[in-house]
Amino acid sequence: MSPALLPVLLAGLAASLGAAAVWEILGRDERGLGAAVGIWFRATVEPIRRARDEGYLPSSDERLRLAVALGLAAIVGGWWIAGPVAGLVLAFGSPLIAGWLISRGRRRFRRSVEGSLPEAARAIADCLSAGHSLRGAISAAAVSLEGPVSSELDMVRYDLEAGAPTAQAVAAFAARFGSPRVDAFATALISQRLAGGDLASLLRRFADGAAEQDRVAQDARSATAQARFTGYLVAAMPAGGALFVELIRPGFVGSIAGSVAASVIVAVSIALQAAGFVAISRLARIGPR
Repeated sequence: MSPALLPVLLAGLAASLGAAAVWEILGRDERGLGAAVGIWFRATVEPIRRARDEGYLPSSDERLRLAVALGLAAIVGGWWIAGPVAGLVLAFGSPLIAGWLISRGRRRFRRSVEGSLPEAARAIADCLSAGHSLRGAISAAAVSLEGPVSSELDMVRYDLEAGAPTAQAVAAFAARFGSPRVDAFATALISQRLAGGDLASLLRRFADGAAEQDRVAQDARSATAQARFTGYLVAAMPAGGALFVELIRPGFVGSIAGSVAASVIVAVSIALQAAGFVAISRLARIGPR
C-alpha cells in the first residue's frame, strides 16, 4: 500500500463512523438531527445539573458521555486557538474537567443543605411544639421546606414511611454527607430517645448556633474578599498575558508549541501556576476543609 493512501483511508473510516453516529442519532428521534442533537446534549449535561441540585452521583456511562462531549469541545477549541497539539492535550484533560464539574456541583449541594439546616431544625421544633411525634415532625417539615434540604428530608420521610426505625433513617441521612453539621443535627434528633429532654428547645439552640456560625463565616469571607481576588488575579496574569500577545501577534502560541524546550518550560510554568491557584484556594477556604 502506498503511504500516501493511508491518510485517505483513515479519513474515509472517520467519515463512515461519523455517518453511522449521525444515523444512530437520527434513528432515535423522528423530529430530525437538530432535535436529536439537542436531546443528546441535554441528557449529557443533565448529571451536572442534578449533582448541583440533588447531590446526584452520575453513573460510569454518564461520566463517560460527559467526558467525550467535553473532549470534543476541547479538541475544536484548542485546535482553533493554538493548533492540533493543544487540542489533543486539552482533550486528554477532559475527564478531569468532567469530574471537577460533578464534584463542584455536589459540594455546592452539600453547602446548600448545611446552610438550610437551621431552617429545618426550627421547622421540626415547631412541629414538635404543635404536638407531633418526631417521625411526624420530620415528615411535616419535609413538606413545608423547599430546596435541597427538602429533598433530603423527603428521603428520610420515605424511609420512615417504609417502616425504618427513626434512628436508622436519621443515621442514613447523616451517612450520606459525612458533615460535622449534619452529624450534629442527626445527633440532636435522636438524642431524645437516649436521654430524653426538650427536643424542640435543643433544636432551636442548634439552629441559633449554626446560623451564628454562618454569619461569622460570611463576615470572614467579606473581610478577605479583596485579598483572595488579588491572589487569583496574580495566578491568572501569565495566561492573560499570553492571550494578549496572541492577539497582537497571531501565531505566537503556536510558535511556542513548535519548540520542545519552550513547550517544556511552558508546561512547567502551567503546573506551577495551577499549584499556586490550588494553594490560594485552600488557604482562602473558610469553614470545614
